[in-house]
Amino acid sequence: MAMALPDVLLCCLWVVWHGQPGLGLPLAPAGCRSPAAAVEQFWHVTDLHLDPTYHITDDHTKVCASSKGINASNPGPFGDVMCDSPYKLILSAFDFIKNSGQNASFMIWTGDSPPHVPVYELSTDTVITVIANMTKTIRSLFPKLQVFPALGNHDYWPQDQLPTFNSKVYNAVADLWKPWLDEEAIQTLRKGGFYSQKVPNNLNLRIISLNTNLYYGPNIMTLNKSDPANQFEWLENTLNTSQQNKEKVYIIAHIPVGYLPFSQNTTAMREHYNEKLINIFRKYSNVIAGQFYGHTHKDSIMVVSDAKGSPINSAFVAPAVTPVKGTLQKQTNNPGIRLFQYDPHDYKLLDILQYYLNLTDANLKGESNWKLEYILTKTYNIEDLQPSSLYELAKEFATPDSEKFVKYYNYYYVSYNSSVICSEKCKAFQICAIMNLDQNSYVACLKHYYIKSNL
Repeated sequence: MAMALPDVLLCCLWVVWHGQPGLGLPLAPAGCRSPAAAVEQFWHVTDLHLDPTYHITDDHTKVCASSKGINASNPGPFGDVMCDSPYKLILSAFDFIKNSGQNASFMIWTGDSPPHVPVYELSTDTVITVIANMTKTIRSLFPKLQVFPALGNHDYWPQDQLPTFNSKVYNAVADLWKPWLDEEAIQTLRKGGFYSQKVPNNLNLRIISLNTNLYYGPNIMTLNKSDPANQFEWLENTLNTSQQNKEKVYIIAHIPVGYLPFSQNTTAMREHYNEKLINIFRKYSNVIAGQFYGHTHKDSIMVVSDAKGSPINSAFVAPAVTPVKGTLQKQTNNPGIRLFQYDPHDYKLLDILQYYLNLTDANLKGESNWKLEYILTKTYNIEDLQPSSLYELAKEFATPDSEKFVKYYNYYYVSYNSSVICSEKCKAFQICAIMNLDQNSYVACLKHYYIKSNL
């Protein structure tokens, strides 16, 4: 042991010396993390929201269908904040991934390919065509990469109304995603929009892709159903089998569990479904090694705690590729994509490399310059992405005048506008959404942090 310390010190000095942020960021040599730890990686992309109508024109009300007749603010080749993604923006994101110099074992893609437009402007066939377009783009650029997709609430027509039984869309994506999925996964995808599959070359790692759109508030197809598509039963059975087989599981889905960090007492899915999922995740927290979501378009972390309040699971919401915002919203997000690092021996999550495109700058220069926005452990000076590390970080966020929280809130919008201040009330919503995913603990958190007078 006496000889090991200088080796580790030398190793970590090597990283400081050679590790420059940007393309092909060197990984820390094994000794920096633990004597045996190699590091593997996977990409997470979400909320592409292709708007095929996007084009530059003098009439700013007609730049894109997704602005719904509102003036585009400053349209350029890579998009506009009033519009969903032009194909050029989506292609720039995937080109960056392809040319980044980063080796990845697989990619997760958590849904929402069609644009935000009125229902009458789309159809089932149009939605399938857009998903097919995005699938073809990914397959052509990454012919050998294993991809695990999940359906989003916009990956259906009418939007949000994903059914509990076979549908034209479920059949279409089952056919489109056959090159990535095995026969058992294809069968459950065709039946209810969800599946599970082991990760190639990762002996004991399984992906469970949930159709959490079945639990989404606007989905009238699942009203008054206790277990839409029997997905809860299937999830418990799958997790139980993984437990018996000593597998670890990554949960991927579009609509996240927990409470929305920008509003008070509002879950992303129906509250009773949220409670049910949290209870399942608690029961199998020793099996689940991470959870990954999209939908909100913003960058946030969450920590699942047990009934006594101890952190047991880490969850992450990745920011969108689309920069779109509503007319009443002051803030939106720059386009973002991310790279996770994990330990291939036990599948523990180690770090996030978050990349982004400064949309204003890209449009001004006429070229996309995707950059490293942050490395999570370095930015916040924490060890890894384990629940205890993230929980302690959230407690630091909660302290008055926390500089780390100021950083977190800027990254929440993918560095869109660093001058925006999060008020005391805003901060309470953010902190409680990170630390408390079930109703009882969330309400207690709000009472504890700042806003007793508002309850």
